[in-house]
Amino acid sequence: MPALLGFLTVVALMAVIARRIMTPLSALIAIPVATALLSGFGSRTAAFMLHGIQGVAGVAGMFIFAILFFGIMTDAGMLDPIIDGILRAVGNDPIRIVMGTSLLALLVHLDGSGAVTFLATVPAMLPLYERLGMDKRVLACAASLPAGVNFLPWTGPMIRASASLHIPAAAIFQPLIPVQLVGLAFVFGVAWWLGRREARRLHLSGQTGQPLLVAREVDEGTRILRRPGRVGLNLALTLLLFAGMIGAKLEPVAVFMVGVVIALQINYPDLRMQRERIDAHGQSALMMAGIILGAGAFTGIMKESGMLEAMAKAAVALVPAGAAHHLPFLLSIVAMPLSVLFDPDSFYFGALPVLTHAAEKFGVQPLQMAQAALLGLHTTGFPVSPLTPAPFLLVGLTGLEFRDHQKFTFPFLLAASIVMALVSVALGIFAL
Repeated sequence: MPALLGFLTVVALMAVIARRIMTPLSALIAIPVATALLSGFGSRTAAFMLHGIQGVAGVAGMFIFAILFFGIMTDAGMLDPIIDGILRAVGNDPIRIVMGTSLLALLVHLDGSGAVTFLATVPAMLPLYERLGMDKRVLACAASLPAGVNFLPWTGPMIRASASLHIPAAAIFQPLIPVQLVGLAFVFGVAWWLGRREARRLHLSGQTGQPLLVAREVDEGTRILRRPGRVGLNLALTLLLFAGMIGAKLEPVAVFMVGVVIALQINYPDLRMQRERIDAHGQSALMMAGIILGAGAFTGIMKESGMLEAMAKAAVALVPAGAAHHLPFLLSIVAMPLSVLFDPDSFYFGALPVLTHAAEKFGVQPLQMAQAALLGLHTTGFPVSPLTPAPFLLVGLTGLEFRDHQKFTFPFLLAASIVMALVSVALGIFAL
C-alpha cells in the first residue's frame, strides 16, 4: 500500500506540473501533504516536512545569493570588455564567429540562466550571421551547446539534484570537473566544424581579420549601472569565489553570501542603489528558493512516511541483478532525450529519488545517480526541450521554427551527453 500511494503521488505531481494545473511550488507542497494526511499521518506530516526542509536549506540559500551575485556583476558590466573583445576578434570569418558565439554563451551562462544566455548572445551575434548569410540554425546550436554542458553548482539542474537527494552540490560537481572540460572541448570542436562548414558553403574561408560588422548597443538604464573602472576588481572577486568553492571546498552558500556583500560595496556603495539591485534580482532568486524548499518538504514526506522505501523495493523487483551496476551509465545515456518528456521539476523531484533509492538497494551510490542525471537531464537537454521556456525564447530571437532548431541541434547535444558519459566511465565515476 505505501508503494502504491508513493507512485500515485509521484504520477500526480508530474501530471499537474506538466499540464500546468498547479505551479511546481504548489504541487510540491499540496500533493504530498494530501497523501500523508489521507494515509493517517496527521500532525506528523509537519515534522516530515521540517526534516526535509532542513536538508535543503543550504542549497536554497546558495541559490538566492548566487543569483544576486551574478546579477550584480552583470549589472556592473563585468563581462562587457570580454564580450566586446569577442565581437572585435571574430571579424568576418565564419569559423571565428561560430566559436565566438559558443564562447560568449559559455561566459554569459555563468549565472546559470538559459534565458539570460540567449538574450545576451543572440542579439549580439545575429547581425553577423545575417550580414554574411550564415545559417541561423548554426547560431542557435552554437549558443545551446555550451549552455547545455555548463552544470556549475548554482545552475538549476544541479540545485534540483542536490535538493532532491540531499547531497551537497559541491560533492556532485567536483568529480565532474574533468568531464565538463572534455564536454566543453567537444563543444568548441563542434563549433569549429560548423564554422568551417559555413565558410565552405559561403566561400568565405579566407576572409579573416576583417573589421567589426556591428556595434553592440547598450540602453541608458543599463549604462547607468555599468562600472567600467571596476571590471578588474569584479573579475578578481569572482575568481576568488570560484577558488574558494572548488579549490578550498568552502560551503558555497557562505562564499556567495560574503561575495554579495563585497560586490555591493564595490559597485554600489549607495544604500538606495543596493536595495534596488537586490529588488531587481530578488524575485527570481526567491521563486526558485521557494521551489527548493517545497522540494525539501516533498522528499521529507516521501522518505519519513516510508513511501520512498516501499517504492524502491517495488522497483528493485523489476531490475535484473546483473544490470544494477549499469544503472548510472544507462541513465546518463537516456537523460538527454528524457528532457523532452519530463520537465526539470517533475524528474528531479519526482522520478530521480525513486530511481536513486532503487539503485541504492543494489549498492549504487546516490551520488552516481545524481551525476548521471546531470549529464543530460535539462543540462544538454534543455535547449531543445518543449517543457522549458528558454528554447522558445531562443527560436524567437533567431527567427527559427522550433522543430527546425530541434532537428538540427538535438544530435549535437545528444553526442555531447554520450561523450561525457563515456569520459565518466573512463574516469571511474560510474561503471559501464
